[in-house]
This record gives sequence, structure tokens and C-alpha cells, in this order.
Amino acid sequence: MKSQEIRKKAPEMDPLRIGMGWKVEDLELPQIIIESTYGQSHPGSAHLDKMVEGACCGVLEGHAKPAKFFATDICDGQAQGHDGMNYSLVSREMIANMLEIHMGATPFDAGVFIASCDKGLPGHLQGLARMDIPSIVVTGGTMKAGPNLLTLEQIGTYSANFARNEITEAEFTYFKHHACPSCGACSFMGTAATMQIMAESLGMTLPGTALMPFDLEILVETARLSGIQAVNLSKMNLKPSQIMTKKAFENAIMVHAAIAGSTNTLLHLPTIAHELGIEIDPQLFDEIHRKIPWLLNIRPSGMYPAEYFYYAGGVPQVMEEIKAYLHLDVLTVTGKTLGENLLELRNNGYYERCFTYLNKIGIKQEDIIKKVHSPIRNEGAVAILTGNIAPIGAVIKHSAISQEMLQVTLKARPFNSEEEALNAVLTKQINPGDAVIIRYEGPKGSGMPEMFYTTEALASDPYLANSVALITDGRFSGATRGPAIGHVSPEAVEGGVIALIEENDLIKIDIINRKLELVGVNGEIKSCEEIDKILDIRKSLWVKPVPKYKKGVLGIYTRTAVSPMKGAYME
Repeated sequence: MKSQEIRKKAPEMDPLRIGMGWKVEDLELPQIIIESTYGQSHPGSAHLDKMVEGACCGVLEGHAKPAKFFATDICDGQAQGHDGMNYSLVSREMIANMLEIHMGATPFDAGVFIASCDKGLPGHLQGLARMDIPSIVVTGGTMKAGPNLLTLEQIGTYSANFARNEITEAEFTYFKHHACPSCGACSFMGTAATMQIMAESLGMTLPGTALMPFDLEILVETARLSGIQAVNLSKMNLKPSQIMTKKAFENAIMVHAAIAGSTNTLLHLPTIAHELGIEIDPQLFDEIHRKIPWLLNIRPSGMYPAEYFYYAGGVPQVMEEIKAYLHLDVLTVTGKTLGENLLELRNNGYYERCFTYLNKIGIKQEDIIKKVHSPIRNEGAVAILTGNIAPIGAVIKHSAISQEMLQVTLKARPFNSEEEALNAVLTKQINPGDAVIIRYEGPKGSGMPEMFYTTEALASDPYLANSVALITDGRFSGATRGPAIGHVSPEAVEGGVIALIEENDLIKIDIINRKLELVGVNGEIKSCEEIDKILDIRKSLWVKPVPKYKKGVLGIYTRTAVSPMKGAYME
């Protein structure tokens, strides 16, 4: 055991641990770190202290010694609408860094990692991959839906409705006061829900435990069982690098396609893989999404709240549907293969327990998770676009896009910040046929915030919803709907073509052929040679802006972040 080797080198360790209440006999036990994002920051983390205690009980049952560490995450929802959102993506890096510090400065033989949400889960997966000690992830579940299945992602729409005087203040207040009735991740297939599913799809959680509807007793029991398994992993010395292989990442991307997961996954999976020396090319997402059908009828692309995902069988049911494509021989934290886990779940009553709720309300499992031979669509929801605007790439979630927007040429309306763009949408300055360009919001520009309010303002406006696209070097909320293209690379602050777009340029979007191109100037189509010359002239006149952040964590991040298409991690 690593912990015992270090004790011999650091004689101060024993007295220091005794000083915080350890017994002498505890010192020789396997040492298990219990790391979580617990804190009074948001509903996805406020309940994790109880799960931490459950994990500690499991570790003690396994005859090992737990130690609790915390790296609280922030809430993307509370960071919306102001510059606080600029801290969101960098918080993933800081959480991973704190995990590195916790595990690097103090020796542990294994770890239990407990998180629920957008940056907490990828930050934990990034950190544990970097340190590569035997590890198991516990996800914090999803909150229940409110009255009439009200969920938080609808608040963006209601906010835009209220700004346009389409609903009363009393109605808006009611929606705000009832959208989050419990702890857990937000109840739609946003980034938090997606990353819980990704953790299980990578083999890092106990099977069938991702995105369970909020029930503290069940979540605590899952944490307890995970604590026991962490001790087993320490004895097997089964490390994340043996579980999160290239094939495991391919499995996760297949599941991502089937669930119409958040586009932020294209930032997180490549970053986690990078820590393990695995490079995930963005085209891999496109290739897999072209062959894996979209099956999941969960908001924002589908009808139902996220709690119904578990009732319909959760990750295992999705995997059963796409099993012909999966690598079933990959190892998981159970010490067994994925194929063995799925067989065990079929035989231990897991599905019968899941389906109990659906049977009570008269909804069929197939209403939530479609059969592979009768999917919602024959392709997954994400496409990777390239072209002269995005030579390295750009990302679009096309699952909610109308047919007429799949191939379209639009008139450019460029803005140098989201605030300017949002104001233009809300004050009716944007018209059908426009392409709203938001730039200087990439990782090096401002930390890569979400453009959630602008996308919601467009998607909730029937005059614009099916006739206007948004193109940005920033990113989107997992709740985003409509024709929104993000992660445009190279980003504007690096002198990417998105920085050179001018008013009334013509932008061609061709999702079918995966193209995003500037094809005209002043409303007139130009040849490729003419466009190249125009862009060369514009580039020669372009002046790189002064860095928005020069100190603090955002100063560090905006100086060191890599391209969004690589994961936007710090290098």
C-alpha cells in the first residue's frame, strides 16, 4: 500500500493523524480519500455531505480508513446573466487541480469521488485520471420535477417571455419558485445529467447508479456500497487508466449520441482523456453520432424530465439498445467487464425496480428510451462543422433544428460580446435570415462562458426560432435548443476568421455536409478565391484586443487554455 510506504518516509504523519482523532490501529489500514464537491453552493452539492458520510461508512465496513476532502463547485445557473459565468469552465480546472493537490500531498490507496454537476463531475474525472489511483465515482442524482413537470431549463424561456411582456411578473415568479423542488442535478439532459451518465458509461460508477431521482436514502446507500468497493479496488490496484481506455471513451460517446447529450461533453471527454495520454479527435464524435441513433426522449430535446431516465432503465437500458455497437469487454470499477455487468443487471431485478414508477403513471419504458430499430432519429444529436470560419472545427447540437435550417445561407450580424447580442435580440433588432455572431467569448477571450440567455431568447421567439442561427466561439448550456453553433476554432482573440466577419457577410450553414463557411460580402456571393483575398485584407487590418483578464484565475486560464476543440484545458 502506497500509504504505508510513505509513512516510513514521513515520521510526522502518524502523530499528525493521531492529533486529528485517528486511533493507532487506523494508521496501518488502507487509506481512502473521500473527495466531494459538497457545499452550500447549489442543489447539486448541498446534499453531498450525507453521501460523504455514507461513503465513509462503507470504507469502514471494508476495514479501511476514510479521510474527507472537499473542493466545492459553483453553479452555472447562478452564474448566468453576468460575468460570473466566465468562472464556470475554469472551475473545472481548479477542481482537478485541488484533487491533484489533495492526493499528491497526502498518500492514499484509493478514492471515492462524489459530485453531481456541470464542472464538479468532469473536474473529478480529470483529477482522478491525472493521479491514477484506484477510484470510484458516485453521482448525486437528479432533482424531481416541479408542478406540471416544470424544470429549470424552462426558466430561460420564461425569462425571455417576461422581458417581452408575454407573461406577468406573478407568473414568472411562480415558475422561479417551483422549478427546483429538491436537491440533485437539474432535471433535464443538460451538462450535469450528461456527465453523470458519462461517468457510468466510462465504467467509473457502480452499474445503474447514474442520474437516480433524488431520494437521499438510496443515494447514501449507493455511496456506502461505493465506499466498500473503493477498498476492494485498493486491494486489486485497479486504476482509472485500466478502465478509461480508448474503447471506454468510444462507449461513452456512443451513449452520448443515444441520449442527445450536452455539447459541453465535447469539452470534457477530450480533457479527461488527455490526462490519460489519450487524444480524442473531435471528428470521432461526428463519426459515432452519424451511426448511433438518438433514442432518449428527455428535455430539452425531448418531452420528459430527467428523473424519468432512471425510471426507464437508465444507462444500462440505453446500453442494451445499442449493445451491438459497444465494446463489452472493457473493465469497470466492479472489476468485471461491461458485458458482465449488463448481464448481472438483467438477472438481479434492476429493471423491475426501475419500471415500478412508470407502471404507476401509465407511461411505457419505450416512451422514454426508444428502441434502436424505431429511434427518434437515425443519427445522434451532435455534428462537427468545418470550413473557412472554423478550420479546426465547431460544434452544433442539431436535434432540435427545423428541416429548413439544415442547409441555409444567412446574413451576418456580428457582436463582440453576448450582452450586445442579447440586447439586440430582445429589442427586435434581429430579423429572420440573420446569423447572430458572438465572438471574443472563447477560452482565451473571456473564459468561454455559456450563451444560454441569447439562445433561449431566440428559441422562445416564434418569429426567429426557425430562421436565425447563433454562431460563437463561446459555448452553450446543456439546455440549449435551436440552431446554435459553438466552440468555433480558432477563436476570435486568436485571430480566427470569426473575428473578421462583418455586417451583411453571407454565412453558409450546411449541417448535412458538415460545413460552416463565409461565402459572401455585402449580401453578394463571392468565389472562394475572392473570399480568401478579402479575409487576408481583413486579417492584415485586425488588431488583437487587449486581454480582458490580466490577473487572478481568469488571467491564468485565458493565457493557458487550449482550443475548445481539444477540450479547453489549461496547458
